[in-house]
Amino acid sequence: MPDADTIVSHDPTRPSEEVGRFPRSNDAAIAVALEAAAEAGPDWWGSAALRASGLHAFADSIAGARGELADLLVREVGKPLTEARGEVDRSVAIVRFYAQAAWDPVGEVLPATAGPGSRLEVRRSPVGVVLAITPWNFPLAIPIWKAAPALAWGNRVILKPSRQAVAAAMFLGRLAAETLPAGVFQVVLADAARTEQLIADPSVGAVSFTGSVATGRHLAILAATHQTPIQCEMGGQNAVLVLDDADLDASAAMIAGAAMAFAGQKCTATRRVVVLDSVRDAFVERLSAAIGGLAVGDPRDPATIVGPVIDANARSTIEGAVRAAVNDGAARVLVAAGRPADGWFCAPTVLAVDDPYATIAQEEVFGPALSVLAAGNDDGAVAIANATRFGLSAAVYATDLDRATRVAGRLSAGLVRVNAPTTGVDFHAPFGGLGESSFGPREQGRAARELFTKTQTVTIVPPAQRQG
Repeated sequence: MPDADTIVSHDPTRPSEEVGRFPRSNDAAIAVALEAAAEAGPDWWGSAALRASGLHAFADSIAGARGELADLLVREVGKPLTEARGEVDRSVAIVRFYAQAAWDPVGEVLPATAGPGSRLEVRRSPVGVVLAITPWNFPLAIPIWKAAPALAWGNRVILKPSRQAVAAAMFLGRLAAETLPAGVFQVVLADAARTEQLIADPSVGAVSFTGSVATGRHLAILAATHQTPIQCEMGGQNAVLVLDDADLDASAAMIAGAAMAFAGQKCTATRRVVVLDSVRDAFVERLSAAIGGLAVGDPRDPATIVGPVIDANARSTIEGAVRAAVNDGAARVLVAAGRPADGWFCAPTVLAVDDPYATIAQEEVFGPALSVLAAGNDDGAVAIANATRFGLSAAVYATDLDRATRVAGRLSAGLVRVNAPTTGVDFHAPFGGLGESSFGPREQGRAARELFTKTQTVTIVPPAQRQG
């Protein structure tokens, strides 16, 4: 049996199988990590060439381990093989993108007002050590999209992964140790108390967190007390609108995948469908068929779309939320697909919900559960979509693009897509939500620079010229 100082990672498809055992980081280990990060700082920030070449080498090492990493994601978090391979490829692309960003300008020159010959410069420099606190559902991509920009702009990174994705984090840390200078990228397996101590450490210049709303709020308050910049990406109750001129077959197929792939365990997964009354029945028929056609089973099978949820507690929570909605009369089951008996599998489920303020339509169910609501017109559909405290991702399906873009512009979400799944994310563009979905600056693209650098405004006035 594991003790309090050991983390055990299990295969959610075969819960009795261990993926690995790892010792938790104690105070001494964390102190060593902080010291190594401090020692690496001057040389790493001092050379853009070193940062660019190091990140390219890191990307090469991830690409070279593609098969091993994809297999590890399948075993540790139950990610279907096709998605796991895609996550590795995406991680490589992210690192390569930011390897080039190491050559970005480190400042700008503005018009000066201090007199003839004067200059006004805004200089950017790294914040120091960045603490990345990451979840289990994207064990490579999320740590990478936090670490790569932080490293590109001269910081050092300490990664604190979820206990359910420790093996993937340790593998990533090993690849970094083989390709990057010592102390630049490190992994610590800290418990909650030691994570809070890291946030309070004066050498930590910024924190980037992805996880639950409750934890994000708590960490944001803690960071504020230490005046440490923090970025929190949290939940989503993402809505899609199906207008009456939508291609129903294509829309249903995309929505089925966005809601159910990887068992719905994505912050951008579709949770609610708002469909206009005139096409509701026709759309639900197509959606039911699309979800019924998704392969549910062993994520090692390349054909699998819906694998297991992460653990027994997750399955209990998801099934409990669906059961409560049905028992309370808030929802009716439209589709309940089958699921394997072994492993932590949940049946993909579609619910008809009349009240947009019902709990099932308001609170995120992090699993393969989708609510369908109806609206009489575009205005009603927008009102229902916006009737939530979250605002991460949304989508509109329609043939008339002028109409679709007008509707999309009224949605309260940080990411809005037209005729595309809510789950699509472009790593070179800003990522983040509105409301309780996000706090702090945006992630990804050049927008990430706002968290990972600090600015200094410098006025330079030439000495007075001697007369005579």
